[in-house]
Amino acid sequence: MSARRPVLMYSTAVCPYCVRAEQLLRARGVVEIEKVRVDLDPERRGEMMERTGRRTVPQIFIGETHVGGADELTALDRAGKLLPLLAGESA
Repeated sequence: MSARRPVLMYSTAVCPYCVRAEQLLRARGVVEIEKVRVDLDPERRGEMMERTGRRTVPQIFIGETHVGGADELTALDRAGKLLPLLAGESA
């Protein structure tokens, strides 16, 4: 299954939580993840903080839905809500 909704992840170069989140998304069939490296682009960090109210990475969006970080992504998956969200169904 390939995800029908776009996935965007704000991340940095050295971030074990970013790696963990990406591994989970790939395991759930996500082929393409738009990664925004906030360590390389301070303007995008500002954008991330404005959109999420958070300073930490990763910050993950599936479509227009802000999922949160790696822990929230894992919780969504454990609750059985990640695949429907990726498929474009209501979570």
